[in-house]
Amino acid sequence: MLARLTGKSGGVEDLNIAEYPGPLGIHDPAQITQNIESDLIGKIVTGLTRGSGEAAAALAKRDPKDIVFAGTPAEVRQYFDAQEWSDGLPIVAPTAERVERFLKFTDRAPDETVAVLQSANLQATPWNIAVNAVMAGCRAEHMPLILAAVEALGDERCSLNNIGSSSGIFPFVLVNGPIVDELGIQSGAQLVSRPPNPAIGRAIGLIVRNIAGFRPGSSYMGTFGYPLAVALAERAEESPWEPFHVEQGFDRNANTVTVGVTNNWGSSPAPYDRAGQTGAQIALELLAREITKKTRLYNFPGRGPHAETVMVTLLLSPPVARSLAAAGYSKQDVKKHLYENTRMNLREFDWISRFTSISGITARERVDEGVFPREFAGAPDDLVRILSSPDILHIVVCGDPHRNRLMVMEGGHTQPTTKAIALPRNWERLLQESGT
Repeated sequence: MLARLTGKSGGVEDLNIAEYPGPLGIHDPAQITQNIESDLIGKIVTGLTRGSGEAAAALAKRDPKDIVFAGTPAEVRQYFDAQEWSDGLPIVAPTAERVERFLKFTDRAPDETVAVLQSANLQATPWNIAVNAVMAGCRAEHMPLILAAVEALGDERCSLNNIGSSSGIFPFVLVNGPIVDELGIQSGAQLVSRPPNPAIGRAIGLIVRNIAGFRPGSSYMGTFGYPLAVALAERAEESPWEPFHVEQGFDRNANTVTVGVTNNWGSSPAPYDRAGQTGAQIALELLAREITKKTRLYNFPGRGPHAETVMVTLLLSPPVARSLAAAGYSKQDVKKHLYENTRMNLREFDWISRFTSISGITARERVDEGVFPREFAGAPDDLVRILSSPDILHIVVCGDPHRNRLMVMEGGHTQPTTKAIALPRNWERLLQESGT
C-alpha cells in the first residue's frame, strides 16, 4: 500500500508492484538469492510488461460534502469500519450539521488547504479535519487546536512519511498556553486518560489514517500494532522551569500545539531519596538508566550533518522537576548531565546495535565509515555515550502533582514540531455560546 501511495503521489495511479516474499531482514543470503530468482524476478518482468490499470483514474472525484451513507448509528459504524475509516471503536457520525458546527471555530474557508499530509499527499482542509474530529468525539471548540496539530503534521520537520515503520511509531500531541485552562485540557493526574485528551489524541490518529493515508497492515506497518495517539498538556503552573513552547521560541502566553512521535508508552519509575543520594541524583540516575533501555537509540548515535537521529521526550512529574530545580539544575543542565552520563560499555552497545539493526555492522566499522565518533572504537569495557547531543532531549513537566514519577519516550525519524494555535476572531463569544 505504501508503494502504491508513493506512486500515486508521483502521478502514477495504478503502479505495478514487485514485492519480495517474506521478511528480508532475517533471510540468509542463499534464501534471498533463491527468492529473487524464483519469485521476485518474475514479478518484476510482469510489472514492466503489463500496462497499468486505469480504474483509479477513472473514479470520479467525490465532493467532500457528499453524503456517503445514511442509516442507523450501528449501520454507520459498520459502514465506516468496512471502509477502514474508523479505528475500530464506536464513532460519532460526522453529519454535515456537526461538521458545520466545528467550522464556526475557525476563520479558514472550509476548502482551504491547511497542510498536505504524507504519504498519501492528500490535502487536509478544515472540512475533512472537522469530519475526523467529529468522529473522534471532540468538541467543536477543539477545532483550532486540531488545525494547528495538522499544520505540525504537514511540516517537513515532522517527517510524517516515516511513521509507517514496522517498529511501531505513534503520534502524541502536547498543548501549551492559556488554552489549556480555557478548554480544560488535562495536565495533571492520569492526563492522557481523562477527557477531553483521549478524543483529541484519537482525532489526530484518525487524521493520520484517513488524510495522511496510513492504514494498519498496509502502509502503517507496526509489527505488533499501535496504541491510540495520545494528547497531553504541560503543567506550566507547577513547573520550576520555562514551558516547552517557550524553549521553541514562543511567548509564554502563546497557545501552541506540538506533535511528536514515540515507540513506547509505559514504565514510569519513581525516584526516592536513598542513603547518601538526594532525590535529584536518583532522578538523574533513573533517567539515564531508562534512556539506555530504549533500543532504537542504538541505531542513531552518529554525528554530523547527515546522521539520522532520534528524539527523546522526558515526562517529569512536578515533584521530580522541583527536586531537580532545587538542586540547581536548569532544563539545559539536566540535558547536558544526561548527555554526558547516559553510557554503557561498548561490548553491550555493540551487541544490541548489531542485533537491532538490519545491517549488522559493528560499532568499529561505523567508526571507520565516519558515522560514529572515535570513542566507539575503544575496548569492550569502555563506556560510551549513546546520545548524539543534549539537544535531542526534550523535557515536559506534567502528570500527577503528588507523585514522583518520570517517563522516557523515544521516537526515531521525526522531530517534535510546534505550531501556534490560531483562534477565530469571535473566540470568546463562541466559547460562551458553547458553554465552555
